[in-house]
Amino acid sequence: MTNIAYDVAIVGAGIVGAACADECARRGLRVVVVDRETVGSGATAAGMGHIVVMDDTEAQFALTRYSQALWQQLRPELPDDVEYDQSGTIWVATDEAEMAEVCRKRDYYGERNVATEVLDEPALRNLEPNLRPGMAGGLLVPEDGVLYPPCAARFMMERAQQRGAKFRVRCSVAHLGQGRIELSDGQVIRAEFLVNAAGALAPDLTPGHEINKRKGHLVITDRYPGFVRHQLVELGYLKSAHSVSSDSVAFNVQPRRTGQILIGSSRQYGAEHKEVDHEMLVRMLQRAQEYMPGLRPMSTVRTWTGFRAATPDKLPLIGPWLGDKSLFLATGHEGLGITTSLGTARILVDQITGAKPEIPIEPYLPSRAAKEHAHA
Repeated sequence: MTNIAYDVAIVGAGIVGAACADECARRGLRVVVVDRETVGSGATAAGMGHIVVMDDTEAQFALTRYSQALWQQLRPELPDDVEYDQSGTIWVATDEAEMAEVCRKRDYYGERNVATEVLDEPALRNLEPNLRPGMAGGLLVPEDGVLYPPCAARFMMERAQQRGAKFRVRCSVAHLGQGRIELSDGQVIRAEFLVNAAGALAPDLTPGHEINKRKGHLVITDRYPGFVRHQLVELGYLKSAHSVSSDSVAFNVQPRRTGQILIGSSRQYGAEHKEVDHEMLVRMLQRAQEYMPGLRPMSTVRTWTGFRAATPDKLPLIGPWLGDKSLFLATGHEGLGITTSLGTARILVDQITGAKPEIPIEPYLPSRAAKEHAHA
């Protein structure tokens, strides 16, 4: 047993946990991070690394926009292997109904000072000539970016350690609460505040909140420089993202600095195994090929899966857990954990230290789930 006392002890060294550790250390808090594997080995390694502003709800917009600004501030400090590129997103529309959604998004973003450009079919074809002919157009969001999540998480963890944070790898947690982390080997870590940043595994340590696992597949191709120039997402992606129970696929591809193409996306509920689901993989690749037929003959070098932590209202849980004044949550980010990691860390540590957050935090507080349950 160790008697070392920390100000904050974090379970989970994915990009959210690493960002929280870095922010704690930046503010002078004594912090330790515990992970059953190593930094960025869970959902972070299965993320596309899209730094994107989303507009599903006002709360989602606020957190993604705030976080994107923090990434842009951090960008000059990021090492080259993080591969941060402000390539922009194009939301691709296949018909006039989806072009109406393009115009709605343009108006929404414009009212909130997010730059966009509506693309007609010739403009879209000029920017992305490998999309199939006959698209209706799209919406370019030029401030969106992409990065390589495992290296981003590693950078933040290393910077936290340089600021005094401790990091304990390959440590399984048996119990979390009341200022104590009990490890499976019997050791105890004590801290004034505990943070559950364990992603899809968070409910195992803090039962009682509605976090569901969503399994996703990713494929990366060999090098085909210039084939894809922007992050490309079908507007139908929004429909699949809204589903809370059914499996779905959507066209979502990303150019990597290496010239490779990262292909998503899929969502599965109820899948517990990490193995690639061949049927889901085929559906996902067929969807991508419908939009970009030139993907079909390409060689792929790796296919893998990951589990994302999803909440019923599509917003993360960031803040104190009811019934334990020492315990805070930082989980439930689903497919936006990479984007929102920096914003999550800021508003979490604001709450721990009593600082005034820069954005309203009420939509993300774990207590909202208890209130919704009480009113159900």
